[in-house]
Amino acid sequence: MNMKHGIAGGLALLALSAGNVMAQDAPFGTDADAEYAAELWSVMEEANLAGDGMIRTFPYEGVAPHGMMLETLYTTATVGGHSGDLVIKRNYGPEGVSINAVMNAPDKHLGAVTVMFRREAGFDPDNADWFWVKYLPDGSLDKNPAGMRLAGKVAKGMDAGCISCHVGAGDDMLFTTDHLEAD
Repeated sequence: MNMKHGIAGGLALLALSAGNVMAQDAPFGTDADAEYAAELWSVMEEANLAGDGMIRTFPYEGVAPHGMMLETLYTTATVGGHSGDLVIKRNYGPEGVSINAVMNAPDKHLGAVTVMFRREAGFDPDNADWFWVKYLPDGSLDKNPAGMRLAGKVAKGMDAGCISCHVGAGDDMLFTTDHLEAD
């Protein structure tokens, strides 16, 4: 084997190994995250919180990255035998959309459904054990520009994304209310 092929082969092996480590250590978007997100969507559909016939609320003005009009629901759900807090945010657009437009044709303006579900203790203790997910209106997972599915510990340790933004909301990681601590 000559030196040129030895170096090229070694670099290829190193690149493949690095890719495998990165896939195994991915903070979000894994197959397990996608499976859990699918189960969560099913639970939300069964409770009429997502999908056809979902419960609607009065939309309010929002901001990026969620949408220009929003609906937010707070409840609890049980996924895989674990009950936890569930926050569902329906994200409507495009920019300039009015409350009346959303109320008259919500399906036309729904761009995404972003969800926080508090998983079992130890899932992600650094971030209040929240499972983060961004669905497209049909319940499929949205992806970031790099093609990673937006489910799990979304953007943990990164400068932008769900976790880095919500850390600024305090211990419960919720900007809109502290009702979950009222018990």
